[in-house]
Amino acid sequence: MIWWFKARAVASLSATVVVTNALGLLMGKTELPLPVLTGQSGHFLVGHLITLLPAVMLLHGMGRGDLRTEYVACRPVRAWDAVLGAAVAATAAVMAAICYALGADNIALVLGRNIAGYIGLALLLFPMLGHRIAAVTVAFVPLLCAAAGWSSDGRPAPWAWILYPADSLVAPLITAVLVLTGVLLCLTRQVPLRAAP
Repeated sequence: MIWWFKARAVASLSATVVVTNALGLLMGKTELPLPVLTGQSGHFLVGHLITLLPAVMLLHGMGRGDLRTEYVACRPVRAWDAVLGAAVAATAAVMAAICYALGADNIALVLGRNIAGYIGLALLLFPMLGHRIAAVTVAFVPLLCAAAGWSSDGRPAPWAWILYPADSLVAPLITAVLVLTGVLLCLTRQVPLRAAP
């Protein structure tokens, strides 16, 4: 189990979650000026982008080992990866709730929700694409949302969950579905298609 913790860089992943939350809270509602391709421009926050870091770090750790060797290993490596992803998503959500309860701005809820959502996407895409392409695909999501995720009335499109305000009830549901689906797929598909023999 120790080798798995080292291979998955669990300490670095944990530090990334804490640092991402801290930076997001310090930057508050700082906006990034990004071009909009459809609809009206909305508010694209730094918190919508930096919350990618834990998901990319998770994918980096999941791809550090030899995927073919891990596939035939007698230990349930993919199940451990799924549990790690779920734990990171839950930790981000709990940290967000604690920060908000202690008086932080509602950006804390957006940070926790988006970290969990990106983790869910990472778990969902890793079994199908492998760690490198999954990381690029996950990193493309906020750019797509920023450029085409706004409707004509300036509100986020239904599919652009990262842009929803903190008081949205739909975004946490979408996030929960992403995490649960990602964990399920990570548990059922043991080896990424890119590493299949």
